[in-house]
Parts: sequence; structure tokens; C-alpha cells
Amino acid sequence: MTEDRKYLFYILLVWALIFLAHLDLIYVNIMEARNFITAREMLVDNNWLLTTMNAEARYEKPPLPTWLTAISAGIFGIQSLFALRLPAALVTLLLLYIFYRFIPKLELSLKQSFLATLILGSSFYIIFMGRNGQWDIFTHSFMMVAIYFLWNFFSSKKNLLKNAIFAALFFGASFMSKGPVSLYALLLPFLIAYGFTYGYRGFRNKWKEFLIFLVLAGFLSSWWFVYVRLADPVSFLEITSREATRWTNYNVRPFYYYWSFFTQSGIWTIPAFVALLYPYLKTRVVNRKAYDFAFFWTLAAVILLSLIPEKKSRYLLPVLIPLALNTSFYIEYLFRSFKELSKKEKWPVVFNHGLIATIGIAFPVAAWWILDFQGHQNWYLLTSIVLAGIGIAIFYFLKKLKYPPVFYLTVAFICGIMVFGFPLSNALLSNPKFRNFGELREFAEAENFQVYEYNAETPEIIWEYGKPIPKLHIEDPVLASEERFGIILQEKDSAFIDTLKGDFEVLSSARYDLNYVNPEADGYKDRLIRLFYLLQKKD
Repeated sequence: MTEDRKYLFYILLVWALIFLAHLDLIYVNIMEARNFITAREMLVDNNWLLTTMNAEARYEKPPLPTWLTAISAGIFGIQSLFALRLPAALVTLLLLYIFYRFIPKLELSLKQSFLATLILGSSFYIIFMGRNGQWDIFTHSFMMVAIYFLWNFFSSKKNLLKNAIFAALFFGASFMSKGPVSLYALLLPFLIAYGFTYGYRGFRNKWKEFLIFLVLAGFLSSWWFVYVRLADPVSFLEITSREATRWTNYNVRPFYYYWSFFTQSGIWTIPAFVALLYPYLKTRVVNRKAYDFAFFWTLAAVILLSLIPEKKSRYLLPVLIPLALNTSFYIEYLFRSFKELSKKEKWPVVFNHGLIATIGIAFPVAAWWILDFQGHQNWYLLTSIVLAGIGIAIFYFLKKLKYPPVFYLTVAFICGIMVFGFPLSNALLSNPKFRNFGELREFAEAENFQVYEYNAETPEIIWEYGKPIPKLHIEDPVLASEERFGIILQEKDSAFIDTLKGDFEVLSSARYDLNYVNPEADGYKDRLIRLFYLLQKKD
């Protein structure tokens, strides 16, 4: 087996362990619920272009990831969370593969490309997004492929048309995943760093092919928006206006909000920080120009994101791509020189990996006291053996001053958590009042009545109910036409039922609670609770 194939095999193995293991275990969150509802309504109602959520127009996001999710659900089943999340995991594999193929173009070794790819694949927010039915991972993965072909286009005189066309195709796929997000947060910083580091020499001889790129990319990025604008102009303009307003007055954070961005890499936080110490590392890297490029690409991405008033931690996802490349320069240096480092230089390495090892060794005792393992004893035992064993091994190789095994064991630590430790998350789910809205749908279909929701809309509830829940308002004509119907409403709106008692009698009532966590836990949400009433018109 060649070195290249060996590295690709290990990348595939790590991806499978981290991104496929127990993919359907965690319950659906609010962002996933929105996306999965839209995918379900694509399949059920054939709404592939004029996308909907709860039978109402949803044009906030372009539909490519939803198409892929709907196709997967159509093959494996709309109730399968594994099927719904699989496209995100697969597009993460695409990201890792193209990232691995991109780095050697910087005149770096396959070994460093392999290390950088393992860093990227085991970074916290990459794991979170790659196992989650959200569309950020799609837009940035597709844009990374576009960047790969743009690099070829800018740095070579060969295959200009081919590289321009493929760059345009994946640029369009990125835009059709989440609009201009990745154009701004990943591609523009790349173009700035490339121009600053390598320059655009010889570009005058490529303008025709570049024009083809612009035209094709523009068409692929805009056709769906144009179609929706013409087919449903009222809803499109209303949604567009609302979305534009959110960028300036929703989740507004200060400029410096993102400047702890390196912590989003999780276990690589300290190495990522050290790799950003430019005066320290610039004389220790194997390729100064490539390091400059990675460093400026990372900083440009953070600065551009910081300029946008609306800020969320998940918006830092694109930064983790150049950050992994930048961190790999420090890791490669440790591979070469760890034994010869001074105690002062060794300290961050020993602290970072020693902390991980300590967590692994302490897990059996700490988890035993914190979690209730009833029904999960086997997973607890396996997790304890794996994490404690890896922790002991990390300390052993740190003492022997052998950094490569320490690095690989750290990646194995994450794999161990995902494969053996992830099922223990169910030990945190203990809501004695839990009652799913799927039960309500079964009751409504058995008794043949329509369920409405008053004055609210919660995506997780609609997803679990299994089909759209029409909204009801106090002056709604439905109140005059329905003889018998169900209504769900938040506890704070329960007085609304009193206004209906003159015309309707309450046949039955119930409380539905979609919170999986205990009512005493921080993650318990009132918005996931509804009171249900079955009403019938009085004679």
C-alpha cells in the first residue's frame, strides 16, 4: 500500500468512527427540525422548488442540502435520523478528502497533509456540524472544493477551462446550500491570503476562462432565487426583507466576540493557539510561505466575520478549515523536534495532552459519581477501559518524549468518545413528564379531528407530530366552521381556552412535554411544552 493510500484509508477510518457511529442517537434540535420538516414536505407534498415548513413558504435557505436530505430519507425512510443526518456526514468526508488533496499543492508533504486532515476531522465544531442536520457544513465543504480548483486555476497555466468550470460548479453548490455565507467567510479570506502571499501573476492571460467561471457560477448560484422571486413574489420579498434585517439587529455581538475562535477546535485549542504565535513559529516551519498563507487565511476569515453585527459561535465553522492547516505547521514541528525542545517549549504540549490523558484516566470515577448508568453499564465499562487506557498510553509516550504516538492517541481519544462514550449521553435524559407529540397525532387520526396550534410555532413539535399543524388565532374563521377539533397552546396562553367555553365544551385535555432532559436541568425549555384540549361545539 502506497503512503497516499495508507493515509486515505486512515482518514476514512477516523471519519467513519467519528461521524457515523451512533449518528441517530441524539434527539432532533431546533435547526435540524426546520430542515427535516422541509425535507419531509418535499417528499410528501412534492415541494422541491417552492420549499415549505409547516405548509408555509420557507425561502430563507436555498434547497440543495434539503434535496440531498430528502433523497436520503426517501431511500432509507423519513423516520430514520441516520438517513436524515447521513448527507451531512458524507459532505464532511468530501471536505476531509479535498482538504487532504489541497495541502500538497502548497509544497507541503503528504505527511503534513494527513496530520492537518486529522486535526480538522477531530475539531469540535467540525464534529458537531458533520453529525448534525444543519446546512453550514454543506456550504463550506462545497466551497472548499471550489477553492481547490481555483488554486489550480491561479497557480497553473494548464487545464484552465476545466478548473474554471469545476470551480464554478462547486461555487454554485455552496451558494445553493446557504447563500453567500461561504463566499464571504471562506472564499474571500482565501483570495485575500492568496493574493497577499503568492500574488495573481499571469492572470491577464486567464481572463476569458475566469469570465466563464463568473458567468457559470453566477447562473448556478442565482437560478433558484430568480425562480422563487417570479413564482411567489410576495412571500419571497417578505422573507428576504426579514432575513436582511436579522443581519444587523439579531444576535448582535461586539467586534471581539470571535477572538477566542481557536477554542472551537476542541482538543487542539492549545496547539492552535501556539500555531498562531507567528513570531515564534515562523522560523520553525518547513515552508515559510505556506505558513504565511495559512496564517493570513485564518486571520482574514476571523476579521471579516467580526465585521458582521450578527454573530453566533457556529458561524466560526469556516475558520476551522484554515486553522487546521495553520495548526499542522506546529504539529509537524513537534513531530520533528519534540525531543530537542527546551522545557519551556515542551510545557504547552505536556499540558495539553496531559490534560486529555488526565480526563481519560479520571473518567471511570468521575462519571460513576455524576451519571446514572442504569441500563448503560456496558457502555460505561467499555468507555472507561478505552479512555483510561488511552490516557495511560499518552502519559507513557510523553515521558518517552515520543510525540507522534501522543498525537495519534489524542485522535483515538476522540474516536473512543464517539464510539463508546456517546451512548452514555442517554444517561442525561431523564424527564419523567416526557410525552411525545407523535402520540397526539395517533390520537387525532384515531378520533378523526384536526389539531391546531394557537399563537406559536415550535419546529421540534411539528417534526415530532409528523405533519403540518395549522396555526389558529383568536379571530380565525376555523372557530366558526369546526364542530370538533384539537388545540395545543403554551401554558402561558391557557386563558385562551376560557374565551372559547361559551361556544365549545372541553371533551378532554392533556399535557405534552417534548423535553428529553430533566425539568431541573439547564437545558429544559418551556417552549417544548404544550397543553392540549379537545373541543366540541355546543348544541
